[in-house]
Amino acid sequence: MDMDKREYVVHREVLDDARLDEVAQKGTWSTQLTIAERAKESFRCSVSRLKLMVLSWVPVLSWLPHYPIKENIMGDLISGCSVAIMHLSQGLAYAPLAGLRPVFGLYTSFYPVLIYFIFGTSRHISIGTFAVVSMMVGSVVERLAPDANFIGNGTNGTNVNTDARDAYRVQITSSLAVLTGIFQILLGVVKFGFVVNYLSEPLVRAYTTGSAFLVCISQLKYIFGVTPSQFSGPLSVIYTLVDICQLLPKTKVQELLVSVVALTILIAIKGISAYYRQKLPLPIPVELFLIVAATLATHFGDLNSKYDIGVIGEIPTRLEAPSAPDATLFTQLIGDAFAVAVVSYTTSISLAKTFALKHGYKVENNQELLALGLSNTVGGFFQCYSVTACLSRTLVQESTGGKTQVAGIFSSIILLIAILQIGSFFEDLPVAVLATIVVVNLKGMFEQFVDLPMLWTTNKVDLLIWLVTFISTILLNLDLGLAVSVGFAIITLILRIQRPHYSILGLLSGTDLYLDIETYKEAKEIPGIKIFRSSASINYTNAEMYVDALQEKSGIDFGKLLSAHKKQEAELKQKQDIEKNKAEKEAKNQVFGQVSSGIFTLNEITEEKRGLTRQIRDIVSDFSLTERFPSGLGTGRVNWAFQHDPTISNSDSDMGCHGDDGINQTLSDGDEEQGRVFRQGTHSIILDMSTTSFVDTVTVNTLKNIFLDLGQINLDIYLAGCQVCVVKQLETAGFFSEFIPKSKLFVTVHDAVLHVRKKHNQTDLKPDDSNITKM
Repeated sequence: MDMDKREYVVHREVLDDARLDEVAQKGTWSTQLTIAERAKESFRCSVSRLKLMVLSWVPVLSWLPHYPIKENIMGDLISGCSVAIMHLSQGLAYAPLAGLRPVFGLYTSFYPVLIYFIFGTSRHISIGTFAVVSMMVGSVVERLAPDANFIGNGTNGTNVNTDARDAYRVQITSSLAVLTGIFQILLGVVKFGFVVNYLSEPLVRAYTTGSAFLVCISQLKYIFGVTPSQFSGPLSVIYTLVDICQLLPKTKVQELLVSVVALTILIAIKGISAYYRQKLPLPIPVELFLIVAATLATHFGDLNSKYDIGVIGEIPTRLEAPSAPDATLFTQLIGDAFAVAVVSYTTSISLAKTFALKHGYKVENNQELLALGLSNTVGGFFQCYSVTACLSRTLVQESTGGKTQVAGIFSSIILLIAILQIGSFFEDLPVAVLATIVVVNLKGMFEQFVDLPMLWTTNKVDLLIWLVTFISTILLNLDLGLAVSVGFAIITLILRIQRPHYSILGLLSGTDLYLDIETYKEAKEIPGIKIFRSSASINYTNAEMYVDALQEKSGIDFGKLLSAHKKQEAELKQKQDIEKNKAEKEAKNQVFGQVSSGIFTLNEITEEKRGLTRQIRDIVSDFSLTERFPSGLGTGRVNWAFQHDPTISNSDSDMGCHGDDGINQTLSDGDEEQGRVFRQGTHSIILDMSTTSFVDTVTVNTLKNIFLDLGQINLDIYLAGCQVCVVKQLETAGFFSEFIPKSKLFVTVHDAVLHVRKKHNQTDLKPDDSNITKM
């Protein structure tokens, strides 16, 4: 059957909430442990439970015993060798970004990889150095250990004590790594892996793009061979860029020439590798070839002494003994450590989820937090700085056949050999070559600028978040920039929640669908009924706007109607008092006149007074009914909108069915402005609550006021589509009462509409509605 012409027919009774509970047998059918039982279960100890706990906390024990050697070993070996080459080049290049000597980049590419192999759940990401995190660490180092703090007097005047500076910077980065790991471990233990959800994708992409821009600026001094002043704090990148421009006349031509040659080689070979990537078994390791060639040329050409080309310098061929971090630095590093923890985890988990989805397995958010935290903490004791996953290495690890984290073990073995045996070989590597490697590897991040035209056409709010994040990251540096970006993103989220789309719904003929009448031409309002819906949950931030939108969309001004109602009541009471006083005065005069003439005895006088009292009461009652129904509308029906008993005015009984013209009776003939909105005969309002996921105290009070206020002006209010959790919250908050009975709550909007139409003897919705719901 053609899907476009497929139909369905449902015959059922109209269901309010109470009837639904009865029909669907509402109750607690799922077995849920109480808090005490859950606490008891968490402390229960058994062999099987201990085994499950160990396997969940140390995932390598669950998959390594079942590792398929024949199927995976070659792919992991090739992948590990390829990634090791990238670790070697990137470790040497990114360590200076963190303000450290290149050898510490090699340490950072070695120890954390071993820790992640044990505790990680992703099979493909490559943990180690990353340009953005290195830049964040470098900004902390420059703030706490600038060169100016280590200037001393030497034979050639003032110079920087580089040994003392480098030793202190290692303490800072190690302490930062340990504190970053502690934050990540704590977040993982308390199951706070979801915190990354507060960083939207546009924010993360803009932040990494801004960070790439800062990294690129930081490498210009090596490319041009100049020495600009060090700046820190907001706008430091602007000051640095201006200073570099002023120093351009002092550019070392030989450094610039090396940089241009290296850039040309890198861009050309990377372009060829990308073009033939389908035919090549693995990407061309152009960075390694360039490093080896540049090192050999510098060493045998003696370029350092002849042309004053800057080189890396001494690289120790040993592993440093573990040492405890300087805990006295923690107070100065708390904010930076938390920022690094969030950014590094966000980068890592996004890559892990991407490749897990591609290859059909699952990564655990909280376990990834623990694995990354342990990698940072343990690495900090071995003089590593903060780590995360790197996109370029991860792509290589996956594309060269890597299947598991065994590839990380192979890459670590190669790095260990490099550190212990051939590390000193790279002492003559020009710094300008490392700078060009860093800049070229930022290409992927700069390509994220293509987000701008896409966001312009799809979501301008996300575009604004992207731009604000990018600009604040550049101008305010990485720490303040991240804080401002997250704050701005949260503000936009609050504003979008606070200003949802409000609509009046109409019935699509022949269906039980209620659609926005401003969007769908064929959706028609039902006479006498206003159906109002908000696109977001009602909460304390938008409750007042909800009421304002309800008045605007329905055309009913609550304030004016209540004022008119109170004014009319006051006038009625005044007239009643005047008539009562007049009747009492006439009765007294009549009684006293008869007593003075001596006609009645005392008993007769008493009986006469009783009769006169009844007569006064009848006069006042007749006057009240006359004032309430001046046109004879009160015959056979009382206008309960003027009754002082709120139970009656809010009742859902037949006595409360006022008809289409009921609301017109609440206004006097002189209240033309107030009466204007009711000439269509609105008698009922249905609030569609299907989009509301929770209610707070302000929401409950707002709904109560809507029921009570509109009840006073003779309008019936109903709720429709409430979720079970919302109904439970309303019950807990004491929303339902004799004034607001639960019979005002219906399962769907259509149920509420059918109830209202039947109540007002208007069951003929549309000719074909009988095919949908049977009363």
